[in-house]
Amino acid sequence: MAWGVGPGDAVFVPDFTFFSSGEVVCAVGATPVFVDVDERTFNLDSEQLEQAIDFVERETDLVPKAVVTVDLFGLPADYPKIKPICEKYGLFLLEDGAQGFGGSIKGEMACSFGDISTTSFFPAKPLGCYGDGGAVFTDDDEWADLIRSFAAHGKGSMKYDNIRIGMNSRLDAIQAAILKVKFESFVDVELEAVDGAARWYADALALIAQDEGFVLPMIPEGYASSWAQYTIQLPLACNRDALQSRLREKGIPTMVYYPKPMHQQRAFEGDCIAFGDMAITKKLCDRVLSLPFGPYVTHDEAADVADALRESLESL
Repeated sequence: MAWGVGPGDAVFVPDFTFFSSGEVVCAVGATPVFVDVDERTFNLDSEQLEQAIDFVERETDLVPKAVVTVDLFGLPADYPKIKPICEKYGLFLLEDGAQGFGGSIKGEMACSFGDISTTSFFPAKPLGCYGDGGAVFTDDDEWADLIRSFAAHGKGSMKYDNIRIGMNSRLDAIQAAILKVKFESFVDVELEAVDGAARWYADALALIAQDEGFVLPMIPEGYASSWAQYTIQLPLACNRDALQSRLREKGIPTMVYYPKPMHQQRAFEGDCIAFGDMAITKKLCDRVLSLPFGPYVTHDEAADVADALRESLESL
């Protein structure tokens, strides 16, 4: 809304992500162009992105306007490659850091890479409040003023001076107070703790992964993840539903993020472009499994999950 994106505009979105990343594009009447992701990082594939932009310019009447990157599962997207592509084609870069807050690339923090960046404070996110919440980040004062206006019913000089059509999208004071306290623990304790928990999982699962043929998450050199989820890729032959059932019997919950590609969501039917065959996204949708995880997972709990996973895989 702040950028004036609307009908006739194309916005490029990863195909392997949560629905809201593409929903916002359709909400302003623009067309989402879904692009495949990298198999190891789960994030937008920069080569596929540039090919998709070229395709839209050559083969459609749409005007490429923006790229939505998603810092999936806590890992920042490939900004060293994506930002130059956006600059080359004159596209806005919107960083969807809903899961990435606290991550970094060579010391630069997530939610600082986009022309505008966003994050979520939903309880399941790295920094969570006790309900719904979020934040928008930008260095542009004009955009910031517009966003503040849109978020409060299009207000002007005061709340009863409405100069544009907006919405109610405010963070309430109770959630802000909760976040103010939790942020200290997030910075001082939880980011380091969650990284340690990821190492415990990696150590406990390494031999099992080698024997059973599943893939552990990878963090590229120079990157730091805030580990919103710890997500493995199961072997193609593995019955994921059966495995989840076995783990549930052992008292271990698991989750699948995400079982369906964005371009196959019925809400986008007829109103999107799917660039390419989306082979990686389809593969990930069938294989991913997120294990119990967080900054307060203990070494023994990680070992117990690894043992249960090995036993469950062997019994299938």
